[in-house]
Amino acid sequence: MTTKRSPKQEIEALRDEIRHHNYRYYVLDDPVVSDAEYDRLMRRLIELETAHPDLTTEDSPTQKIGAEPQKIFKVVTREVPMRSLENATDRHEFVEWSERLIREVGEAGGCDYVCEPKMDGVAVELIYEKGTLVQGATRGDGTNGELITENIRTIRPIPLRLRGDNPPDYFNVRGEVYMDKTDFERLNRDQQKAGDKIYANPRNLTAGSLKQLDPKVTASRPLKFAST
Repeated sequence: MTTKRSPKQEIEALRDEIRHHNYRYYVLDDPVVSDAEYDRLMRRLIELETAHPDLTTEDSPTQKIGAEPQKIFKVVTREVPMRSLENATDRHEFVEWSERLIREVGEAGGCDYVCEPKMDGVAVELIYEKGTLVQGATRGDGTNGELITENIRTIRPIPLRLRGDNPPDYFNVRGEVYMDKTDFERLNRDQQKAGDKIYANPRNLTAGSLKQLDPKVTASRPLKFAST
């Protein structure tokens, strides 16, 4: 005999399933359901949350759709400054950087380096409390940044809730929001067909997308995130 689930139980199950599919699609790049099936799950969740607004939570996947437009971005001040990243375009620049680093901090035995391509995006800071995203801010001058939490929440690869059963009480993530060149080129083709503005480059479009007062505009842009 099958026991009928309550609206709360179905909502929680749908959220878990959608979060799983988001992780498979945006992080692993290995989706296991079709777009149509994903859309069906999301429509059912929206339907249930609309019928039971008291069960809607800030970390629900439906909240990526976008909040109401903001009037102005507030300023957040950090206790630990967010430094800018350095890059190297060739071996000579890398060796110079390594020697400068050793002069500044000293060398305690041998050291290993981990290198990766630098994302040409916009630096942001994400703060999670008890596994839930509570704040997103630009780097700004390092100490003071602009609070863009509602816009950050619309970026699909960024989880509103961390995976796992025992998330830390406080978790600070710093990284880059960026746009793939293929997504940028596709967006510009669509803009051209519609007779709308053509954007200059992915980095500027990303920066402008994060500073939209209406989060729904940000949600319409194919933005991604990489931690640093």
